[in-house]
Order: sequence, then structure tokens, then C-alpha cells
Amino acid sequence: MSLSKFIFTRKFLKHLILAALVFIILLIIAMQGLKIYTRHGQSHPVPDFYGLTPREAAGTAKQHELRIIITDSIFIDEAPPGVIVDQIPKAGHGVKQNRTISLTINSTQPEMVTLPQLTDISLRQALVLIENSGLTTGNITYQPSEYNNLVLDAKLGPVKLIPGEKVPKGTKIDLVVGREHGGRLTSLPDLKGLTVEEATLTLNNSMLTAGVVIFDETVITAQDSASARVYMQSPHRDETSTVPLGASVDIWVTTDQLKFQDNR
Repeated sequence: MSLSKFIFTRKFLKHLILAALVFIILLIIAMQGLKIYTRHGQSHPVPDFYGLTPREAAGTAKQHELRIIITDSIFIDEAPPGVIVDQIPKAGHGVKQNRTISLTINSTQPEMVTLPQLTDISLRQALVLIENSGLTTGNITYQPSEYNNLVLDAKLGPVKLIPGEKVPKGTKIDLVVGREHGGRLTSLPDLKGLTVEEATLTLNNSMLTAGVVIFDETVITAQDSASARVYMQSPHRDETSTVPLGASVDIWVTTDQLKFQDNR
């Protein structure tokens, strides 16, 4: 029998159909197996690792059939050392099993930065250098000098700082700034409704000194301190208030919005 005649025989067609059915069945089995292997369409929310130690995080990850890797460390003063302070993906994000979660741990020691040269330059230059170095500005005080608005000293509390030494990132640097003799006056800014940080910056820009900060009974936690606002200041301000350059201004702060609004 020739090949052309065999192709059109019933026996050949039967085998052809059987082979096609076997191929389709194998294809369906392979696709179903692939779906099971990849858990197609299945995702589970990522647990919250914040505040856990690496060992606790590993246990939590195992319970959820996830993997973890610590990829970075930062220093946050408000968080206990050695705990998780960030994660990618975030908690609640849907992921498949065996996904690796990247964690950031809170360092046991703060990052150290080099103190820049802050003396014998203008106050404005010093403030920029402090910010660019990862430091923060503390109290600014003024003393008589023939060089107006020149930084005379940089201090950490009562200790004079030396350029080039290492200090923890975020350290508050106190500055002593010169001002000319002659009893020059400046307008007293209205601080009511400002946070302590905003009030301090406003006073610094007006060449005045931040004095005593008095918290009322509503300020309990560090978060309260950051969000509290000024409801009273001394010296008190009116439309014509002026004070000598470098004068100290005390502020009273609260988290009670009605309190600082009533005193405006």
C-alpha cells in the first residue's frame, strides 16, 4: 500500500486523533501543574515586621511561608536598637509564598558625621552647613562683637566643638553669634500657633535667642512635643513691639488647639 493511500485509511486517522487527544491531555496537565507550582492567582498579605527583632521576624516569615533579608540599617532614636524599622513590600501588600521581604534594621549606634567649620563665617552659611551635614541647629545666642552676624563659637552644650571631629548624626549644634554694639532693635515676631521648631527658626532668622520652652499639662509624649504649638510668649507682642538684637524670648506651648487659638 502506498503512503498516500495509507494516510487516508481509517487506521491512520484513528491513531492521529488518539495522538491529538493525548497531546491535549498532556498540555492541560502541564498548565495545571504550572498554576499549582506558581500558585497562580494566589497572594497573601505581608505581615507587619515593624518593631520585631530579626529572630522574631524570621519566625513570622516562616509562619507565612515567606523569606526575609536585612538589606539596610539606619539609626532612629525613638526606636529600640536592633529592631525592624522598615520593610519592602509594606505590611498588607499581597505577595505569593516564598517571596523575599527586604528589611531595614535600627542600628545600635547612631551614624557619625564630620563637624564642618562653623566659626568665622556668617550665620546663614553656618545654618546651611549644619543642615547639609545631617546635623540640626540648637540654640543661637548673641554677644557683642565688632563683626555683626558672624559665628563666634559652635558648642554642644557647654563644650566648644572642634571642626573635623565626629558627632552623632542629628546632633543639635548651639551657635554663638556676634552682634554690633549700639543697641540695635528688631521687630518681635508673632510666634503664636507655631511649633517649637518653627518658633526657634523664626527667632533665629530675626537674630533673637530662643529662651525657655514651657510645656503645659497636655504635652506628655515626644510626639506631643513635636506637634505642640505656641499659645503665649514673653516678651508679649503687639503691632509696634521691638526688642534688642539677641534678646531672649520664652514660649509656652500646648496641644490644645483652642488654647492657642484663644490667645491669638
